[in-house]
Amino acid sequence: MAPGGPDRHPAPSPNGTGALLVVGDVVTDIVARHRAPLAPGTDTVAAIHTVPGGAGANVACWAAHWGCRDVRFLGRAGADAAAWHEETLRRASVRPHIAVDPEAPTGTVICLVDAAGAAAERTFLTDSGACLRLSPADWTPTLLDGVTWLHLSGYLFFAESSRAAARAALASARARGVTVSLDPASVGFLVRHGVHRFLADAAGVDVLLPSRDEALLLMGPSGTTGLADATGLAAAAGPTGPAAAAAELSRRFPEVVVKLGGDGALAARDGRVRVRVPAVRATARDSTGAGDAFTGAYVASRMAGAGLRDAVSEGCRAGARAVSRVGARPELRAPLPGGRAGAPPGA
Repeated sequence: MAPGGPDRHPAPSPNGTGALLVVGDVVTDIVARHRAPLAPGTDTVAAIHTVPGGAGANVACWAAHWGCRDVRFLGRAGADAAAWHEETLRRASVRPHIAVDPEAPTGTVICLVDAAGAAAERTFLTDSGACLRLSPADWTPTLLDGVTWLHLSGYLFFAESSRAAARAALASARARGVTVSLDPASVGFLVRHGVHRFLADAAGVDVLLPSRDEALLLMGPSGTTGLADATGLAAAAGPTGPAAAAAELSRRFPEVVVKLGGDGALAARDGRVRVRVPAVRATARDSTGAGDAFTGAYVASRMAGAGLRDAVSEGCRAGARAVSRVGARPELRAPLPGGRAGAPPGA
């Protein structure tokens, strides 16, 4: 591939060296897998697990699992669970920098997973808690020392304090020539925040990693970037919809990778779709965190020097592995020296 072609890394790391810093959310996930439809007003039998989560923290763990040797994470948690989250991140080979909030509890997400469905689709009930109280005071440019790639969780842009922190991190990264990626995170939050406002916040990002619906929402009607609400997503979701969205968004962001779930993924640069990769077959148990797994593996692969197609393929492999297990994180490979992970909050 010629220099400047679609396989060129946005800002290559020499010989795959350099650290990844993820700035984002860390939360406690309560995953409830139910095989019968929810029964309003009475009981529905479910298998319930309490596990660490948060889109940003999940990406960090999957990047480390996929071979990135130096992964760091900055987030905010409450005193109720900060120590547990720090320990589980360390066990995942991630170096945590967690600001402990003296007032707000750790964010909590209840994940309702339809275990009877072939896709194990999930619905979230979200209490952001401390995670969106991350502030510019929690940020220092020295966190970028040795870092060649910064990844931002889009959830940070949906509250004023964490938005300011994310913008400060983005500005610091741009000043140092660090590659920046961003996952838009949530159609619901994007609609409430405002698409045009989000796109303005994301100015300067090198790699955008939306889901299918996020890409369609950000593209807007008739290819005009920036839809005001979710109206028209279904109509635009045909076979050409995500491709058109990726191509259009790649006129604004150098590299756009759209995650299509069971349809795989595609990537665009310079106004054209360059790569399409099918999904990897998997028996779905819980789709929570599948997009985070894709992102973590994609970023780790790009940092290691993989071309665009190979990195997208690795992302699809990680997504398939994620849906085949309960919870949003990969399995832990080794305990901390001198001990094991403590019990989750409330146990």
